[in-house]
Amino acid sequence: MTLPRLTRTCRPLGVVAAGLAGLLFLAGTGCSEKKAAAPAVPVVDVVKVVQKDVPIYMEWIGSLDGNVNAVIRPQVTGYLIKQNYREGDLVKQGQPLFEIDPRTFEAAVEEAKGLRAQQAARYETTRANLARIKPLAALNAVSQKDLDDATGSDLSAKAALEAADASLKTARLNLGFTRITSPVTGIAGIAKAQIGDLLSPSMATELTTVSTVDPIKVYFNISEREYLKVATAATASGTKNEHVPLDLFLVDGSLYPHPGKFHLLNRQVDPSTGTFKAAALFANPNSLLRPGQYGKVRATMSVAKGALLVPQRSVTEIQGKYLLAVVGADNKVDIRPVTVGDRIGGDWIISQGLQPGEMVIAEGTQKVRPGMAVTPKPYVADAAAAGTPATPAEKPAPQPADKPAAASKG
Repeated sequence: MTLPRLTRTCRPLGVVAAGLAGLLFLAGTGCSEKKAAAPAVPVVDVVKVVQKDVPIYMEWIGSLDGNVNAVIRPQVTGYLIKQNYREGDLVKQGQPLFEIDPRTFEAAVEEAKGLRAQQAARYETTRANLARIKPLAALNAVSQKDLDDATGSDLSAKAALEAADASLKTARLNLGFTRITSPVTGIAGIAKAQIGDLLSPSMATELTTVSTVDPIKVYFNISEREYLKVATAATASGTKNEHVPLDLFLVDGSLYPHPGKFHLLNRQVDPSTGTFKAAALFANPNSLLRPGQYGKVRATMSVAKGALLVPQRSVTEIQGKYLLAVVGADNKVDIRPVTVGDRIGGDWIISQGLQPGEMVIAEGTQKVRPGMAVTPKPYVADAAAAGTPATPAEKPAPQPADKPAAASKG
């Protein structure tokens, strides 16, 4: 049997070894290139720590009400025959608002006048009799009983005359009550009775309400904690509550141009809400503000000198600790614990842990860890969020503990 000649089909061993070596070299080169490729540097938004004087304030939601709200009710029974004002207009003190049919009361006045005249005539008669009997009694010309009877008749007639006078005054008052006037100068509300309605003092609803609106009163509720803070600060500074400057922001976000002043604090805490009811007064010369409106009352408590401010969104809370991601001059991240203060608009005051001019990450904290290199770019704040005022002493919203930004140093 003849064997095939292998030398014609097999490659030389040296050639095969060289090919394997080349493949291994290429494979090794590819692995080295993959291992040498550096991870992408994250891009983060940074903002410089701002140092400036900022006011420290407290805010409450307030409801507007008239300084005086005069509830107008009828004082006599009768039919409504006239309404003398336009609803919603400014009325003056003493201006007629409604008229009740006066004829019954006019007749009562005339009757009272007649009764008074009768009693006056009787009093004159008894007084004349007493004047005649007194000298006779002094001469013992009449008995003591006659003198006593004359004296008693005179006193009785005098008392009856006084009662008749009182009845006449009452009749005249009731006649005057048929003309219902405003007790104060203010804005008159919508009438709750129509012409022809039978009115009486016992009716369930009022006729209308007149509210004085210059100045206008703003009610708001203060928590016990806020009250203690305000009272302690006022005692320490020797400042009265009436001197604390107050601003009013309307529902459209605009600042009311006239400043207010503190007016009253209720004597006790409301047990249902746990708050004190307080009130402030604001000038309202053009009657722009009306009862029933809402607003935000801001009290400027003090001014923080040289406060350090950072965006609120840059602060992270982990287990009661507050952290900031600070970017150094070498563009490396330092996760730093800080002490936060009051919130001013969309920013936080940092009491400890930062220096003026340092750069903190405002957007992208979830991408970084301590010592990581980053590519910083300027942070552009949202215009709506930046312009929204807020209450001090609030804390940042807690973040999940497994976020990278929460990692502390060491």
